Amino acid sequence: MNDAGASLKDTKVRSSEAKQCDPQQKEVAMPVQRLKEYLNRNNVKYVSIVHSEAYTAQEIAELAHVSGKELAKTIVIKKDGQAAMAVLSASHKIDWNLLKAATGAVKVELAGEREFRDMFPDCEVGAMPPFGNLYGMEVFVETSLTRDREIAFNAGSHIELIKLSFEDFSRLVNPKVANFSANNA
Repeated sequence: MNDAGASLKDTKVRSSEAKQCDPQQKEVAMPVQRLKEYLNRNNVKYVSIVHSEAYTAQEIAELAHVSGKELAKTIVIKKDGQAAMAVLSASHKIDWNLLKAATGAVKVELAGEREFRDMFPDCEVGAMPPFGNLYGMEVFVETSLTRDREIAFNAGSHIELIKLSFEDFSRLVNPKVANFSANNA
């Protein structure tokens, strides 16, 4: 048995604990399971990091002992009305003009939570992994993430990260790499 099995157990326990504390909270059926199955089918080596519940990238990086530079955040955008993902370092911000140029779109904007929450039925809102290919979405990755050997990201919940090689991530997702970080400008 690998670490993934243990963390799935932790996810179940924490999910039921959260349900007891807040009966109105919608329980998500092991959001990380679909992603782990996909990674396993594709023979990808990864590490699962379970941490206390956290919502901001800075909090997650600190709890999981992952550099903010290595932690990727997934932003759902609308590119000419179509949902897509912009993935960049947790410590960076999007330069919307650069992203618009990179996508070749006439209009690029942040998607509202209500607009995308149903697109990720197996994920907690705001914890989508950057695997747009699993959800029929284009993925744009900021150039700075390609400089690191590894990438870490939310695994569909606010209590678990997945860390794997950037090479494997790129091979599976086939993202469009572009410079759209305000931090690089």
